[in-house]
Amino acid sequence: MVRRMISGSRSDLRKIVETRPLFVVKDGMTIGKSHSLHVRSGLVFNVQRRGLQLIVTLNADKTLDSDTVKEEVRRHMRLILRKEAKAHLPKRLEYLARLHGYEFSSLRFTHASSRWGSCNNKKAISLNIALMTLPFELIDYVLIHELAHTVHLNHSSAFWKEVSRVDEAYLIHRKKLKQYNPAI
Repeated sequence: MVRRMISGSRSDLRKIVETRPLFVVKDGMTIGKSHSLHVRSGLVFNVQRRGLQLIVTLNADKTLDSDTVKEEVRRHMRLILRKEAKAHLPKRLEYLARLHGYEFSSLRFTHASSRWGSCNNKKAISLNIALMTLPFELIDYVLIHELAHTVHLNHSSAFWKEVSRVDEAYLIHRKKLKQYNPAI
């Protein structure tokens, strides 16, 4: 009966999961590990990066809640997170792979809205640039999770045993990760 209910509700569940999360823009907010957003008033709406700052200049017609402002900030955030991800994640993934005896064939970056990472049967790992919004211990958990998929391409008990071999606190990390959303 439960299986039938879940099966019958699959499309409703998918709509709930795929709904774009609330995107909040705040003055002073952190973007990734090293950038911040700053709001100024001006004559013309503009969003630009200066060093490690994303400067949003708002004119009289725009607020931080305006859709056009949010979309432009989101576009810049993706660029910032991609840059940070490319600088940090390959080194960290390589380090963890070497440390724990894993091999992967390649690494690519995505900004998928529903997953933090993936690994295919060719040991190619994909990582979401939104990982840079997570605490470092959760980034490591996701990297270890994907590296464990190079050994087990499923979520079997053998897979979780492999994850626990490297990350004894994986259950805590797994639970904490559910508090975050990979969508940007």
